[in-house]
Amino acid sequence: MTWHQIRYEQLSFWRNPQSAFFTFVFPVVVMAVFGGLFGGIGPTEFYYGRSALQYYVPTIAALSVLGACYSQLAIVLAMRRQSGVLKRVRATPLPASVYFVGLLAHCVLVSLVDVLLITAVGTLYGVPLPTPGHWPALAAGLLLGAAAFCALGVAVAALIRNAEAAPAVVQLVLFPLVFVSGTYMPIHSPLLNTLASALPVKPFNDALLHAFTPGHASLPWGDYGVLAAWGAAGAVVAVRRFRWDQGRGD
Repeated sequence: MTWHQIRYEQLSFWRNPQSAFFTFVFPVVVMAVFGGLFGGIGPTEFYYGRSALQYYVPTIAALSVLGACYSQLAIVLAMRRQSGVLKRVRATPLPASVYFVGLLAHCVLVSLVDVLLITAVGTLYGVPLPTPGHWPALAAGLLLGAAAFCALGVAVAALIRNAEAAPAVVQLVLFPLVFVSGTYMPIHSPLLNTLASALPVKPFNDALLHAFTPGHASLPWGDYGVLAAWGAAGAVVAVRRFRWDQGRGD
């Protein structure tokens, strides 16, 4: 049943080719633009000893995971709830756990494809791939980050009152976090870095930056711990507050 649900989500996704096209093309275009703008900037203190693209490949990869596992997931759930899809699904014999596993697995698969495309574009501009010793850190960071932001996406969807408000609510939460977490530009303010390190986006950025940076192949347990804590908090809110139908007064 789980495999069937994952397949259903994939088929539904690809039956909207325009949406699927831009889901994968947008991060590639962003990475290509960044390559053209910053490709000539070598290692500097501004990028913590990395070249500009060694910094941006991991952070844009992290942003693509946020888009698939947080933003799109929250908006899709809000739309399906308002249109009555979730209510009809709940009335079928399909277990709720299988429905969500299928949907979340689909989001993770989309995000992984985005990460592979961004990494491939980065190699065209000379950004080296992570060494085999860093693959466990990369895999752990991607899977833990994807799981945490899926949980947060479901939690935010539980708090959205209608589908029309979903994009605004999602961006209101995500937009400031992306900037203070150094996704588009390194933040050198100690105060902002301390604050952002307790929020979910910067630890995810740092986990992927660690995996893409040559050196000792250790695991950034602190970043993983913050992601796990936010994922657990999102899961608690999602379980307690998620609604399958629109509800009276919404």
